[in-house]
Amino acid sequence: MNNGNTTVESKPFLSDVMLLRERARKHIEQGAVTAGYNADRAVVIKVLNEALATEIVCVLRYKRHQFMAEGILAASVAAEFAQHAVDEQEHADLIAARIVQLGGAPDFSPEGLATRSHAEYVEGKDLSEMIKEDLIAERIAIDSYGEIIRYIANNDPTTRVMLEGILAKEEEHADDLSSLLKAKER
Repeated sequence: MNNGNTTVESKPFLSDVMLLRERARKHIEQGAVTAGYNADRAVVIKVLNEALATEIVCVLRYKRHQFMAEGILAASVAAEFAQHAVDEQEHADLIAARIVQLGGAPDFSPEGLATRSHAEYVEGKDLSEMIKEDLIAERIAIDSYGEIIRYIANNDPTTRVMLEGILAKEEEHADDLSSLLKAKER
């Protein structure tokens, strides 16, 4: 159709219902992964397992920091560390569930966990160092999730949306930690 300025091709918005039904019956063993899935599933599962390892390492680091926090601000900072650990565990659970939906197996093996993780497990010798290390890990997660989201783009909208939600929480964590660091330095 020509509206004077551009030519718009007439194309149906949705596939024929009979075709959708037929495609749904094919490869039923693949569960949620249909013919419309455009990402490289093996790569997505590998990247998600790395993200899973990152979240597990973050849970462990935050839990250590929660219990090792000492000093005048220790109680409030420990509470923040505890909440971040809960959030990171929720992220890990979301990622593990998505890996299974994609037909993969979440890798919870402690063997190689540190090498699969994008973030490091750094204990920190005092409260300031703990906050800094957690902030560094959050910044790594922010960059990592941003790259994964750009890689996935529209090829796997479900994973992308999930990761966008996790990314928003990681940005919130970084902001919290940055504020704690500023308060500690005053």
